[in-house]
Amino acid sequence: MTADFEKKVIVVLLRLPPGRVSTYGVLAQLAGYPRHARHVGRLLGQLPAGAQLPWFRVLGAGGKVSRPGTEQADWQRVLLEEDGVVLSSSGRVDLRRYGWPEEYFALG
Repeated sequence: MTADFEKKVIVVLLRLPPGRVSTYGVLAQLAGYPRHARHVGRLLGQLPAGAQLPWFRVLGAGGKVSRPGTEQADWQRVLLEEDGVVLSSSGRVDLRRYGWPEEYFALG
């Protein structure tokens, strides 16, 4: 990951509004790096503790919290619920309802 990649992903991440979610792939695409979803995931996974970034609003392609059963996944679920996002019992978010930007998720 280059500094340019990291900066562009963070800029897009900061645009993600409260109560909305996106996916690693969409963030990569919006940052100008299509097909780099795993790099986005790696970047967000390496953020320092206490980073003031809405990392928790980013999900896997199917709208699921990544790495279910881990402390980080449990914390992500809590933060999403506090943000007003409803998750199913399996940890899935309805991307047609909560996905951002809307045009990426309108057709489901």
